[in-house]
Amino acid sequence: MTRLNPLIKFILMVLIIFTPVAFGSIELWAFSSMELGILLILFLWTVQSFFAQTPNSELITPNSRLRPLHSAMVVGFLGVFLLLILFQLVPLPSGFLKIISPKTVELRSALGLEFFTSGFPLSFVSFNTKIEFFKWLTLSGLFIFLLRWKPLSQNDRTRSQLLLVILLVGLAESLYGMFEFFTGHRHVLHLDGSPFISSVTGTFVNRNHLAGYLLMVIPLSIGFLFSREALHRGRSLGWRHQLSSLDGKTLLIGFSVIVMILGLIFTASRMGIISLLLSFTLISFLFRTPQKEYRFSKTSLLILGLAILWAAWIGLDAVVGRFFVSTEDFKMRWDIWVNTFQMVKDFPLLGSGLGTFPQVFPMYRSFYLRGVVSHAENDFLQLVSEVGILGMGLLTILFLFLFFKVFSGMRTLSHREPGRYIGIGSLVGILALMFHSLVERNIQVPANAFLYTILWAFVLRISSGGVKKPSD
Repeated sequence: MTRLNPLIKFILMVLIIFTPVAFGSIELWAFSSMELGILLILFLWTVQSFFAQTPNSELITPNSRLRPLHSAMVVGFLGVFLLLILFQLVPLPSGFLKIISPKTVELRSALGLEFFTSGFPLSFVSFNTKIEFFKWLTLSGLFIFLLRWKPLSQNDRTRSQLLLVILLVGLAESLYGMFEFFTGHRHVLHLDGSPFISSVTGTFVNRNHLAGYLLMVIPLSIGFLFSREALHRGRSLGWRHQLSSLDGKTLLIGFSVIVMILGLIFTASRMGIISLLLSFTLISFLFRTPQKEYRFSKTSLLILGLAILWAAWIGLDAVVGRFFVSTEDFKMRWDIWVNTFQMVKDFPLLGSGLGTFPQVFPMYRSFYLRGVVSHAENDFLQLVSEVGILGMGLLTILFLFLFFKVFSGMRTLSHREPGRYIGIGSLVGILALMFHSLVERNIQVPANAFLYTILWAFVLRISSGGVKKPSD
């Protein structure tokens, strides 16, 4: 039944292309299609495992997955979190609800909903919570699948093929976005975006969504570039010999990274640009070669420098100008954060219901704003307001566990091991998106959440199959 692996890989590649192209998959039809694709992958994988001659034989290969205890912890934390979301949907007696979430009863009574004598759920909008629950469920299933799927094991070409598809999508998004912006056409696919497009957005509807996506793709692509160099690296090769030995594919990857950096810069996303600079700071130190005396990677800084020079040649007036009008934007964000924190105080333990922020926030808004506030401009603050300290605590513990697992695993990888650079690039991309999400909506965007899940799988698979550093 290993014949199903090519089909599974094909569907995964289609989803990697589809999720960003379909406006970031923020529309119901788009993220529903993403969920169906993930469910199809899980179904095929289950069928393949069931009919295998040796049950689960492909799951027990050494150095290709997390240890059983670690895998059980991941499944356990995600499972408890999903059960918490289901609990938000269960109708509860008003007496019990007054104990665990008194503000829920108070607000529902103020809205005239006290006539529901059979009780009501913790979630203020059960439909929204159900939608978000299925997103989390399918992405959690994808994550567990990627941790255990044999073709994604270290040194397998499947990983390189997926990396290449991700790189090409990031390159296409950047080129398309810059073409639409600089030519004045300013469309997002078939939609005329002239009234609201003031920077590069690619096929995303918001510049920050594209910036978040590229923040993950760029470090991953640099890791891919360095992994190819590691395959051919000699111990005593000078920079002239290394430069002359570069093949066309390596040069093309390097050029693609420069174009993606250009695309991110011209999104004019202030936090995106700051996150990019911090990413390169990490990359320049983590990608340095131990045999040399350099304390940083000159190659990564050269790539960033070339991209900035190219951007300056095109013109950075509009980008630089946005940094001088940040005071008013920050004040609005601060007001939203203060009001969201009040929501957290009123729903401290279990939240107001996953996905209910747009409906609950108007009851807390203390400032005037034309339009509606659909998100908290901080993914983590919004999440804790929706799932409470209990739900956020579960995810925080899981993140810390995975992060230290990855950190300890990466330390065992040799600098001549290609997977080391892909793993570090994946981890830097994860941290860059999370840093960007401190002041933006990013992880909530389905396309970004999908790629974020893949990056976690990459870095965990690589760090779990580490190659020890050579004794020399």
